[in-house]
Amino acid sequence: MLRSPATRRKAEGGFTLLEALIAIFVLTVGVLGLAVLGTRMMATGEQSKYMAVAATLASEKLEDLNRWDTDDPQICIPTGSNSVGSLTTDVLQTTTCPGGGSASIAYDDDVSLTLTNSTGDCPNSSAGCFAETVSAQVNGSTQYVTTYHSPDGRINTGAPNATPPGAATFHRRWVIEGNQPVTGTRRMTVLVTSNSVTPPARFQMSLVRP
Repeated sequence: MLRSPATRRKAEGGFTLLEALIAIFVLTVGVLGLAVLGTRMMATGEQSKYMAVAATLASEKLEDLNRWDTDDPQICIPTGSNSVGSLTTDVLQTTTCPGGGSASIAYDDDVSLTLTNSTGDCPNSSAGCFAETVSAQVNGSTQYVTTYHSPDGRINTGAPNATPPGAATFHRRWVIEGNQPVTGTRRMTVLVTSNSVTPPARFQMSLVRP
C-alpha cells in the first residue's frame, strides 16, 4: 500500500528523533566514562606523590639509624630481647644496652612537610622553600623540631617547640631485630604511613648492618 507524502515525512521524522536520542545516550555514557577516568587518574597521581615522599622519609630514617654505634641505645638490642621497637604500635621505653648505655627512646615519630620558612627569605609557598618538622622525645616530653631548607642551599634548624605545627602528614615506626637475617647482623625496618590520601599511603624499607 502506498503512503502519502505526509505519512512518509512523519515516519522519517520519528526515526530521526530516535537516532538523536540514541546518539545523546551514547555521548552521555562516553562523557561520564571520561569523567570517571579523569578522577581516577588524579587520585592515582596524588597517591603516587605521597608514596614517593614516604619512600624518601623511610630512607632518611634508615640513614639516621645507621649512623649510630652498635651499642648506642638508639639501635642496640636490650639483653634478653630479640628485637626492639614495633611496626604496629608506638613504642616509648627506656632502652638499656648490654654495654651499659641507657636512654629513653621513642621508636616512632611524626613528620609534617610545608613549603614555607620561618625567615623572611621564604614568606610563602611560592618562594621555593621546604620545611620538615619531626617529633622527638626531649627530656621525657614530646618536642617538635623544624628544619628549614632554603632554595639558596642554606639549612636552618629551629629550637625545639612543645607545640606541634598542625596535623602530621606522615607517621614513622621502626623495629630493630637482632641476628636477622643471619647471626651477627641486625635488620632495621621502617614503616611510613599517611592518612592524608585515599587509600592511605604505606611504604616499608629495611636495612641490614652489623
